[in-house]
Amino acid sequence: MASSSSSIVGVLVGLGVVLAHIHGCLGADYKAALTSSLLFYEAQRSGKLPHDQRIKWRGDSGLQDGKASGIDLVGGYYDAGDHVKFGFPMAFTLTMLSWSVVEYGPQLGAKHELQNALTAIKWGTDYLLKAHPEPNVLYVQVGDGDSDHGCWMRPEEMTTPRPAYKIDAQHPGSDVAAESAAALAAASIAFKASDGRYSSKLLGHAKQLFEFARNHQGLYQNSVPGVGQFYSSSGFQDELLWAAVWLYRATGDRAYLDYLGGSGNAVGTRTMFSWDDKFAGVQILAAKLVLDGKVQASGVWSDFKSQGEQFLCSCLQKGNNNFRKTPGGLLYFADWNNLQYVTTATFLATVYSDYLAAKHAPIQCVGGLVQPSDLISFAKSQVDYILGSNPNGMSYMVGLGSKYPTQVHHRGASIVSIKTNPAPVECKAGFDLWFHKNAPNPNVLTGAVVGGPDINDQYSDTRTNYNMAETGTANAAPFVGVLARLA
Repeated sequence: MASSSSSIVGVLVGLGVVLAHIHGCLGADYKAALTSSLLFYEAQRSGKLPHDQRIKWRGDSGLQDGKASGIDLVGGYYDAGDHVKFGFPMAFTLTMLSWSVVEYGPQLGAKHELQNALTAIKWGTDYLLKAHPEPNVLYVQVGDGDSDHGCWMRPEEMTTPRPAYKIDAQHPGSDVAAESAAALAAASIAFKASDGRYSSKLLGHAKQLFEFARNHQGLYQNSVPGVGQFYSSSGFQDELLWAAVWLYRATGDRAYLDYLGGSGNAVGTRTMFSWDDKFAGVQILAAKLVLDGKVQASGVWSDFKSQGEQFLCSCLQKGNNNFRKTPGGLLYFADWNNLQYVTTATFLATVYSDYLAAKHAPIQCVGGLVQPSDLISFAKSQVDYILGSNPNGMSYMVGLGSKYPTQVHHRGASIVSIKTNPAPVECKAGFDLWFHKNAPNPNVLTGAVVGGPDINDQYSDTRTNYNMAETGTANAAPFVGVLARLA
């Protein structure tokens, strides 16, 4: 009997493993993923690293940033696998990290990650404050994209030029100025309970940046042409509304609400939510205002709400124009860095589920009613896919689980740490020595969410495939809030 019962136990244990794989990750995995997602930002730090730096393979870098322009621009984040500091996606990253804290601060606190989340935000907002030395001046890029991409070096010893690029009243950039305003306004809410003085400082800069963006309108790539091939903006109306809705949430000042309501139209249902297109985020935040009775449920407010909800209907395959999905069930928006759009859509579904649940309200989709619980189930399905419940059995968050990308397209991670081997790696030599080396990266880029698999669920774990294997700070930021909610 003993051997029979032990074999039954063995079968049950095996079945449990299979079920865990099929149905997604267990709560402990969400917690591990949450911890990892915040560690990732420490690997992306530029500047003088603090004594409590947890990613030990990194060192100080970019310590002369801004000096040639007579301004201190040390700090902030490297955007992806290179060493340029791009202000536009950095600001969006900070807005999404802050939104994660605003919605899920208590959950982050319960998992002992609230301070790490605030630290990740502050590393970026401290830099943004430096980059905004005057009301109508904002530094929006440090480093040169072309020369930077021509080298494969560690950030600690880069020799590429570090020019600083700014916008001002004569050379406007409403998109990046307004996104920076949104980031600082959202962060001011995140810090309000723990550091009122810092919160007030952030809010003051946010207000100035919004006025700058509104009064001096233009696309930032027209003022800083070099950003055009890397982070070109498709328009700035979304950022102006995005900044207004965050400033209203931070201040309660009706002027911001009037700006949002006076926009004329809600633009229509969007096909993605990203560093370039914030309309779906605006719509979901406006829908919350409707649900909370802060605005009337008609006119432009009704349009905002219905269009934001239609975006979510399309995510759940119950809309007029459903988004594509892979055979394994992952939403598929684009061939390059698809997961950045999956994490943002998943975040919107997660927060809107909570907004609706608080009012016991569903969404009326073309394909039928969607309950708050349906939105959370959808969000969980996408998170579980990213964390390993997929046809490859691979976690697309680096360092999580037993199988994850080992050749992330990332200079710092792919070259032996300067602390392990201080021998210089020259600009071009790095390509032969490390970039083309068919071996796992010597440093694990813990918490990085890579671009992810293709439309057929296939993933090529090779450094040269930047469409799939590169990460970005914007990829993981929405994930922080979602993981805090699910953990």
